[in-house]
Amino acid sequence: MKKYTKRYLPATEKQNLKQVVFTVTNDLSFDQRMQRICHTLATNGYSVILVGRKNKDSLPLQQKSFHQKRISCFFTKGFLFYAEYNLLLFLYLLLKRMDVVCAIDLDTILPCYIISALRKKKRVYDAHELFCEMKEVVTRPRIYKVWKWIEKRTVPKFYNGYTVNSYIKDILQKEYGVEYTVVRNMPLLVSDETSYPNKEFVIYQGAVNHGRCFEAIIPAFQWIDTPLYIYGTGNFYEEAKKLTLSHKLENKVFLKGPVDPNTLRTITPTSILGINIIENEGLNNYYSLANRFFDYMHAGIPQLCVDYPAYREINQEYKVAVLTKNLSPAGLASEINQLLKNKILQEELKINTLKAREVFNWQNEEKKLLQFYKSILDN
Repeated sequence: MKKYTKRYLPATEKQNLKQVVFTVTNDLSFDQRMQRICHTLATNGYSVILVGRKNKDSLPLQQKSFHQKRISCFFTKGFLFYAEYNLLLFLYLLLKRMDVVCAIDLDTILPCYIISALRKKKRVYDAHELFCEMKEVVTRPRIYKVWKWIEKRTVPKFYNGYTVNSYIKDILQKEYGVEYTVVRNMPLLVSDETSYPNKEFVIYQGAVNHGRCFEAIIPAFQWIDTPLYIYGTGNFYEEAKKLTLSHKLENKVFLKGPVDPNTLRTITPTSILGINIIENEGLNNYYSLANRFFDYMHAGIPQLCVDYPAYREINQEYKVAVLTKNLSPAGLASEINQLLKNKILQEELKINTLKAREVFNWQNEEKKLLQFYKSILDN
């Protein structure tokens, strides 16, 4: 197994490294995907900067093998936030040394495109989502129209890029003629001999956002004796609190808020069951391959997962989940109760996770990332 160590280089050698700048709109602390990507490049001969936003409640940044930059904004949401953040990001990138700039999703693509064109630098699009097909975009016609206009005018000009699965790759190729690499978002395989005793709770970890089926998941626990712990935050967090109160589930559904990824890695393996349910509203959800699917796999716990193509494809090879198409509260309650009672099936799924994580891990996936950047920076 590959061992990760931080490399300290003389100042003169650092100046000669190819510099890659990544841009996101989150505050960096809980973005495990970008931390993995940046760490891989930083420990393989690149100088890396990850740029994000600073919120009032942002935690102090932890020291990493790459540089981190947060941009403070007056506005915190909506059009004014995106306008302000993109302007400030443009000004930051204008004089920043770089060899390539990478926009993560559509919400930072405009300044990356303009800067790369002005300064004649290479540009990369990391299509982590089908951005215009996210529920909060596709269900709001005016918002959709704006983002789709941006997408149509920028993505075809990002000749180099990668995405998280072959389904999104095929859609982007058909719509914009781009041929992107697939680099899936998977956890680092860690050799851990710790024995985690199971505790009596079901876990959901990740973004507490619209489209994640909390309107069905939370009410389902009216008919489930085992409690649900929700780790994460997002644009549906306050509504999730209200749902819990309105169904009188304060003693059964617990919103734990955001938790440091290292801490969460010690919590998830103690759960009986993970939940990965997403609404089928917008192609982004239907063709998703959520981080938590692999997080549960690496934690060695079974999961109840929505029956969409990317999950089905993996589950046919390694049965690590029970797949469901029934997304009603009563239907989810029935599925969860059946799995909680079936100890034989639980054990079968656990054993399969141990086999699957030897294949689906970042050590295997990062090879494609390194080859991608080598190919564009060597030309």
